Amino acid sequence: MTSANPMPLWQPDADRIARAQITRFQAWAADHHGAPREGGYAALHRWSVDELDTFWKAVAEWFGVRFSTPYTRVLGSRAMPGATWFPGATLNYAEHALRAADTRANEPALLAVDETHEPRPVTWSALRRQVGSLAAELRALGVRPGDRVSGYLPNIPQAVVALLATAAVGGVWTSCAPDFGARSVLDRFQQVEPVVLFTVDGYRYGGKEHDRRDVVTELRRELPTLRAVVHIPLLGTDAPEGALDWAALTSADVEPVFEQVPFDHPLWVLYSSGTTGLPKAIVQSQGGILVEHLKQLGLHCDLGPEDRFFWYTSTGWMMWNFLVSGLLTGTTIVLYDGSPGHPDTGAQWSIAARTGATLYGTSAAYVMACRKAGVHPARDHDLARVRCVATTGSPLPPDGFAWLHDEVGEDLWIASVSGGTDVCSCFAGAVPTLPVYIGELQAPSLGTDLRSWDPSGNPLIDEVGELVVTNPMPSMPIRFWNDPDGSRYHDSYFDMYPGVWRHGDWITLTSRGSVIIHGRSDSTLNRQGVRMGSADIYEAVERLPEIKESLVIGVEQPDGGYWMPLFVHLAPGAVLDETLLNRIKQTIREQLSPRHVPDEVIEVPGVPHTLTGKRIEVPVKRLLQGTPLDKAVNPGSIDNLDLLHFFEDLARKRE
Repeated sequence: MTSANPMPLWQPDADRIARAQITRFQAWAADHHGAPREGGYAALHRWSVDELDTFWKAVAEWFGVRFSTPYTRVLGSRAMPGATWFPGATLNYAEHALRAADTRANEPALLAVDETHEPRPVTWSALRRQVGSLAAELRALGVRPGDRVSGYLPNIPQAVVALLATAAVGGVWTSCAPDFGARSVLDRFQQVEPVVLFTVDGYRYGGKEHDRRDVVTELRRELPTLRAVVHIPLLGTDAPEGALDWAALTSADVEPVFEQVPFDHPLWVLYSSGTTGLPKAIVQSQGGILVEHLKQLGLHCDLGPEDRFFWYTSTGWMMWNFLVSGLLTGTTIVLYDGSPGHPDTGAQWSIAARTGATLYGTSAAYVMACRKAGVHPARDHDLARVRCVATTGSPLPPDGFAWLHDEVGEDLWIASVSGGTDVCSCFAGAVPTLPVYIGELQAPSLGTDLRSWDPSGNPLIDEVGELVVTNPMPSMPIRFWNDPDGSRYHDSYFDMYPGVWRHGDWITLTSRGSVIIHGRSDSTLNRQGVRMGSADIYEAVERLPEIKESLVIGVEQPDGGYWMPLFVHLAPGAVLDETLLNRIKQTIREQLSPRHVPDEVIEVPGVPHTLTGKRIEVPVKRLLQGTPLDKAVNPGSIDNLDLLHFFEDLARKRE
């Protein structure tokens, strides 16, 4: 339940509200498309989901989407799965991403930063020229619309160029970060059978060089569909035999030619974490991503040509694709390739300051790590240009909101956002014209018919329920790769509530219109019939300075019982003695409820994560239920497989 009348942590002033693009959009949409003038964001949101066709038509017009052939209507079919958007239309995503080159040729499109924290600009004209050169070379290599092009690349300008050149020719982009091992990469790329592979010889992280040439050799051997491999010498090595050299492919001075493709033509393939099997290969469309990201970045993040957009991410996470889409709004994007905490925990704040970032995005985990480490961002860095700090990856705990407010700035817009790889966007989060309440996301996104439902499909307000979306979004997958009858796609989202997207998160929609995310519903804790999200427990427990990280699992027992252990990874020097044990239990009892108190608190050498940094709950639960390791988890999806042996041993001892 939410308290009735909490005070906002932050409210935008009248000037900020007036200047926000979403305010101007609402006034324009009222004039041209019948949107409500009064009632603020809540009324605009209601209109955007009630009049879905009109809203998305308005978005396309407001942002000047160039349809080379016109659409016959906005929504062909509203069915989920299977909605069809803007039938008849053709366009090109890359063409829109490079539009600012026409007016801002010599200004930076990209700011590349490595662990020296020294920004290196790539101008709009240089970016456009490199994309033009590479697109021509891809065509010369026989890449045709629909062919897959893959990147085993860090977050560097070459990755952006390769994505845009692929989109320009109508190819389908897919990428993995070079900290992924060969097996993890092959689990993804072998599904989509790429014809070109862009690779680096290695990368720098944490002050060290990591040579990846052996992995590249294995990828070349295990991907028989490859017609070309392109070598990017990040560590300065020569191209291996048979590989093409990056510099030679990007040196020509040619205008890009943009293939005009149908609205629903595939743009890229993203992957689920794949913890319990092969990662799902999620296909999203050129047009769907274009209009969704224009809405999300232009209206919700309020980005424009004066902004600098920095999100700490890697090419193996959807937030990298989202970051690249900042180019659609004419924004300069900041690409950081390196450790989030090198040379010290405050590294990301240093980069935000050095690049003049106006919107800085990071993970909730990083914010909490800074708080624990006693980092003082505003004291140690000039963050005057940062007007918004956004977080995702997991819910930002209330203490994270308070710390950002106190340590970064009282007039800081804090945007906790929640979405998914599945839509490569946000279901709820940033709204520049609304107040921020501690522990809450500001509101559902425009055009996103977000609800909280009970198991019978009844809507809930101020109560925890399943996160569902009851109308289609343009960036929902057009399909999964290698899912010819659509059954895997259907079973992933539409099994529980036919025709309605169930995402797998616990959510509360408050009577104020804000949103609270409680963690994954597919790893639900169920004590005496009361369901709860694990995020609530992590938030309470990890306030204790002795706890570095925690993992809570609810395990149904064969005899009908229920075992709920809490695993804790202790901070250096901490000891799990009676005193700490009692403090953990007391914290949970007082801040949550006696029902939440775990049956056991068990020290672990570390908490396992997916390759994109999310805690692994379902595979650990399976291990504790006695499932063999090779059946419980896909080893290539885990950051440290050794940690899972602890849970495997524990299950054996409990038999």
